[in-house]
Amino acid sequence: MRQRARLEDVAARAGVSPSTASVALSGAGRVAAATRARVQAAAAELGYSPDPVAASLRSGRSGVVGAVVGERLLYAFRDPVAVQLLDGLTEELSRLDVGLLLLAGDAMRSGPSPAQLSRLPLDAAVFATCGLEDDPAFTLLQARGVPLVAVEGPVAAGVPLIAIDDERGSAELARHLQRLGHARVVVVTLPMRLDGRRGPVDAERLARGVYRDARRRLVGLRSVLPGAPAVEAAGNSVEEGEAAARLVLDVPAADRPTALVAQSDVLAAGALRAAADLGLQVPGDLSVAGFDGADLPWLAPVRLTTVVQPTAAKGRAAGHAVAELLAGRTPADVELPVELRPGTTTGPVPPG
Repeated sequence: MRQRARLEDVAARAGVSPSTASVALSGAGRVAAATRARVQAAAAELGYSPDPVAASLRSGRSGVVGAVVGERLLYAFRDPVAVQLLDGLTEELSRLDVGLLLLAGDAMRSGPSPAQLSRLPLDAAVFATCGLEDDPAFTLLQARGVPLVAVEGPVAAGVPLIAIDDERGSAELARHLQRLGHARVVVVTLPMRLDGRRGPVDAERLARGVYRDARRRLVGLRSVLPGAPAVEAAGNSVEEGEAAARLVLDVPAADRPTALVAQSDVLAAGALRAAADLGLQVPGDLSVAGFDGADLPWLAPVRLTTVVQPTAAKGRAAGHAVAELLAGRTPADVELPVELRPGTTTGPVPPG
């Protein structure tokens, strides 16, 4: 194997000292333009590249920001909202010249072990798709003193929170359904915790530490429609939305809700699939609404009634908070607005 070129080799080829070569290659400090060009040419001829470990030791930075993603990492690539958020985060982090490392959170079921996470060189970490205060990853990173940013959670002192107005968005959606005459409304919620649980959401379940977005969206809807029953999905997927919707739709007509609100557009897509399979017309027999404003082109020509959140802006806000933390500043919490977008999946309550 060809021996890796060293900084000393570059310095010798350029006819300068190793310290001058280092300054010329780093771009820091004052070096004559001709000298810098000579050093860069020597580095190119020798195929020299700086040792990232040594550079990290000198700067005290790894150049890596972790993004903790709930559920399996596959979720980060399948969910359109997660993809858009990570894209916004990456866009902002690119200005800092750092890389993004995806990590699975929530008990580390598919991610690095606690021992591995304790050794990962991270300049900062973002809980990108919500998180729980008792997530071992959160506890461990806090204990390490890694600067943290939370998107919708975890909620903790000293951790900047980037969020949306979940409560108001869900309340506006509930008022939209109320104006259409709906009183029998059921909610399919996002997972309260990633423990595989499916079924009715009772007071005991809500009393546990649960995801902030799921709780706030339910609170917002119930502020307008008190007592609206809720069914929890075990994950944020079309399949989970379909399974949860079947629990409340595959019943006698007299017991069936006239409207179903899913806490994500992906879950709402599953509910539409369940309704079609059961022979229910949307919105003639059942109104369906979601939350997120996700890009779901495969639903066309159906236009889902939903609450639109600025997902990419939320990711950029998280990236900006990381930049502030790395600069030694304390970023403020951010709450972004949402907007109701009526579509073709909601209509007047069916007669009878």
